Amino acid sequence: MPMDSVPSPSSSTELLFRPRQLRDLVHGVPWLSALDDDEVDALLAASEVRHLKSREWLFRQDAPAHWLYIVISGVVRLVRDTIDGRQATIRCVERGGPLGQLSMVSSEGVYLYSTEALRRTHVLAIPAPRCRALMDTHPACRAEFMSRLALELTERLEDMALLTQADAMARLVSYILRQLPGSRAKGPRVVRLTIPKRWLAAQLAMTPETLSRLLGKLRDSGAINIDRQRLVVLDEQKLRDTLLTDD
Repeated sequence: MPMDSVPSPSSSTELLFRPRQLRDLVHGVPWLSALDDDEVDALLAASEVRHLKSREWLFRQDAPAHWLYIVISGVVRLVRDTIDGRQATIRCVERGGPLGQLSMVSSEGVYLYSTEALRRTHVLAIPAPRCRALMDTHPACRAEFMSRLALELTERLEDMALLTQADAMARLVSYILRQLPGSRAKGPRVVRLTIPKRWLAAQLAMTPETLSRLLGKLRDSGAINIDRQRLVVLDEQKLRDTLLTDD
């Protein structure tokens, strides 16, 4: 759906689709941040806002990658089909997160994973050829893209290392520590648990029941507190100490 024909819902959601908000969304992607406003506006003119229902698939693994996406609102699950036919949850992406950018380095030009909306979701769809052209004409964009690609690879290696830990508590604590905001300020820090618990559990290779039990154990120990979608780390050292002890 072209942006100039996006419906105007009678809620604050419509604010997300205004040109200024969409421009800020694009600038928020690190490897597109060097573009000036005119270049972003030209990119937006060729782009579309797409609306996804809960549990609707945006694209499938190995399909031709004609578009790159940025999440405007909602949550999208990244899924990789394994050789034995199973689906592995890689991670979940929320507002501002890009989708499909790994296809830019795929020699076949296909998506390397599938994406599924976990609730009503809106995404900005950007033509992939436009993004490739930007990298050809903007060395700064290309350099930042490669830097982010290296970071993405590092994070996925950390995910692999995390899942090799047989101890479920260690996987959970490692995940929480990785999500902590980078702040040197003293006092509690907050991790937002905005994705459904079942998908967080799947990402950590455990059942939702195990996840709830382990979160309760950490809460009872005084390491964390949970208030709806806010996980507050009360004692980071105590949290880290659980990695050194047996479950």
